[in-house]
Amino acid sequence: MMAGAAVSPNPIPPPPSFLPSIKPRVIILGGTGRVGASTAAALYRLCPSVHLVVAGRNREKGATIASKLGENAEFVWVNVDDIYSIQAALEGMDLVVHSAGPFQQEEKCNVLEAAISSKTAYLDVCDDTNYAWRAKSFHEKAVAAGVTALTTCGIYPGVSNVMAAELVRLARSDNIGEPERLRFFYYTAGSGGAGPTILATSFLLLGEDVLAYNNGKQIKLKPYSGMLTIDFGKGVGKKDVFLLNLPEVRSAHEILGVPTVSARFGTAPFFWNWGMEALASIVPANILRDKMKVGQLVRLFDPFVRAIDGIAGERVSMRVDLDCTNGRSTLGLFTHKQLSVSVGNATAAFAMALLEGGTQPA
Repeated sequence: MMAGAAVSPNPIPPPPSFLPSIKPRVIILGGTGRVGASTAAALYRLCPSVHLVVAGRNREKGATIASKLGENAEFVWVNVDDIYSIQAALEGMDLVVHSAGPFQQEEKCNVLEAAISSKTAYLDVCDDTNYAWRAKSFHEKAVAAGVTALTTCGIYPGVSNVMAAELVRLARSDNIGEPERLRFFYYTAGSGGAGPTILATSFLLLGEDVLAYNNGKQIKLKPYSGMLTIDFGKGVGKKDVFLLNLPEVRSAHEILGVPTVSARFGTAPFFWNWGMEALASIVPANILRDKMKVGQLVRLFDPFVRAIDGIAGERVSMRVDLDCTNGRSTLGLFTHKQLSVSVGNATAAFAMALLEGGTQPA
């Protein structure tokens, strides 16, 4: 669901694993953002020997983040829209973590291309269907270059994919029926404290038709429609969630082989959901697909979102429900009090699996 590599007819040596005595060099693009900075902190906790390069456009913020991480960290200015800038930054790196979103409406995979060209392992936190599958189209090149490339390795998608895969695996191994319907439900209080990039992502997703699957057939639905009230358990309770176009839907259908799949998301306070519904219904889709115009909306709403975040907190919860043909249902549930911390932990865990040699082009 995440690997961007395919089977090669020629044997490929496994990627190197980095022992504690060796210092892997990791560059985090978008390292000055909430997700990137959280990933850097989590990765340093998991692997204190790692040499971290925090990369972005904000020199002052980047230098501050690097100094807090310690002597094994540094800041490098990088323009992710310039492939030559990326190529220069990747020189001598073992892994690049691409967290410089939003990924919606991006037509090129500059970082992935540069990673393959420089034979640098690659990982991203993409949450856009089109970008994720465009990245997967590079699997032949990645395999030929012997480069491990992972996409959609955040919390959702990312950990949610792993939860779904485990539910499906258990259902099939325990012979409790063939998986028939898989539903992803997500809740985040406010913006989750994840900053303007997440706000931009939310607005951009409102401009995309929702792709879902019903009995094996792909269907298109209106964004932020189809409300359901879902119980996320202790600490969160019942929340309203709405349809969004997310990449785990297609990967769960095509790779896990589940015929009916959908994903829904909701936030709090409740009036943010009203606002999202209104934007999806009133604002023309072409405006919501325009990154510059969405950027203007973000600047308009950001002060209000930050104010509400201070009250709402940033609790996050994911629930994955699997229904099988024999009528039996199972679910997986994850809840954390801070989205920014949990997404950093999730991304860092994927990065460690890669650095330790747990993945390879295959």
